[in-house]
Amino acid sequence: MDIIIHVDILRKKPLQKCKIMAKDLIDIVKVELIQLKKVVPGSKITEFTDERLKDQVQSICLSEVESSREKLLDAEASTQDTKPSELSTDQLLFQCHVYDLDASGPSVGTITTSGEGGSSEERPAFNHWILPSADFDSLWDNLIYDCNIKEKLLNYAETTMFFSEHKLDPNIITWNRLVLLHGPPGTGKTSLCKAIAQKLTIRLNYKFRHGELIEINSHSLFSKFFSESGQLVMHMFDKIKEHLEDSKALIFVLIDEVESLTMSRQNVCGNEPSDAIRVVNAILTQIDQLKRYPNVLLLTTSNITGAMDCAFMDRADIKQYIGPPSKYGIYSIYKTCIDELFRAGMILSSDMHKLLPISVIRSHVFNGEGDDCTKRLLEISQDSVGLSGRALRKIPFLAYAHYIRSRVVELKDFLDGLEIAVELYRKEDSHQTNS
Repeated sequence: MDIIIHVDILRKKPLQKCKIMAKDLIDIVKVELIQLKKVVPGSKITEFTDERLKDQVQSICLSEVESSREKLLDAEASTQDTKPSELSTDQLLFQCHVYDLDASGPSVGTITTSGEGGSSEERPAFNHWILPSADFDSLWDNLIYDCNIKEKLLNYAETTMFFSEHKLDPNIITWNRLVLLHGPPGTGKTSLCKAIAQKLTIRLNYKFRHGELIEINSHSLFSKFFSESGQLVMHMFDKIKEHLEDSKALIFVLIDEVESLTMSRQNVCGNEPSDAIRVVNAILTQIDQLKRYPNVLLLTTSNITGAMDCAFMDRADIKQYIGPPSKYGIYSIYKTCIDELFRAGMILSSDMHKLLPISVIRSHVFNGEGDDCTKRLLEISQDSVGLSGRALRKIPFLAYAHYIRSRVVELKDFLDGLEIAVELYRKEDSHQTNS
């Protein structure tokens, strides 16, 4: 059985000539890939031999591989003259997805709230994107985790659509199309939700005309007027249901910091139902109503799960912890930053090719000898353990801003600045924690 590799084909926009139909474009891409003989999963191709691809296609991304670990290891072992991450095209079955990017950016949706003197006013309540969006184009590839969290969540999301498509009885097999990502701040939970929405829209474009991401502003659902907050939640979900009426649209609802809307009802004091309880009850009711729609996925994030209502937690099909990256995850993050600086001409070095990919470092091929730049970056990565992904992607900027005097530097000089930036960031972070 062949190994399945997903291929995301981004078309150019605007096209210079007449647009080739998607199915014909897929056939051309498959021929192009087969002629390469060997490909690297996770790589992006931007140069083509076929003139039609040069005119029609911006990039081809070789995305997730669907196979057992044993089959992949066998495939790698059979190509001893190549790097471990390369696969022979005669072993691969290409699953191609053609897509265009929407460049319009987010629009703002509003709901009606009570104003002074009994008047009504419009309050911004959510941001709305058409997917696939140019805003999220590189998000999926640049989210780096130590295990296959992205693939696990993507498989779950695809399964929810698969179950809905086959109209399984939810009273027999229960799934709520609700994902909860939880963990400390800065670990990429919100970005991962947006990346999943983008990726799944591309993956299911044979079934849905486009995707839509509705990012709810949780704080807009609270009112100073007693009992109105629960009504605002219902108004918000009424807006969402308007979008769900289009069966050809795949709708993603993102609620960031969902704990603000789903605090445990057991922790509320007093006999009278508070506004907070009304909000929780309204959220749970609306989640149950969304199950009627086969084209929706609810994505939520939380920094604090201990205070959340158990009824909400029980409705989540997947509760995935997203923690700070390990040394190897940090190395991968720093390497993507260095690759980007190198692409922009800000790092010039003949040693760039010695900065090994993490797949080689974690295999038996890398013995830790030689490769001075790789060893140095691994040491800096070890010193960075405990920092959030948000902080890690900020540190290369801080290295340039404070410690690198030249705008174009050698890799070894950049690593000097990176090491100092990590050390000082940790000191400043500890002072802030202790103050």
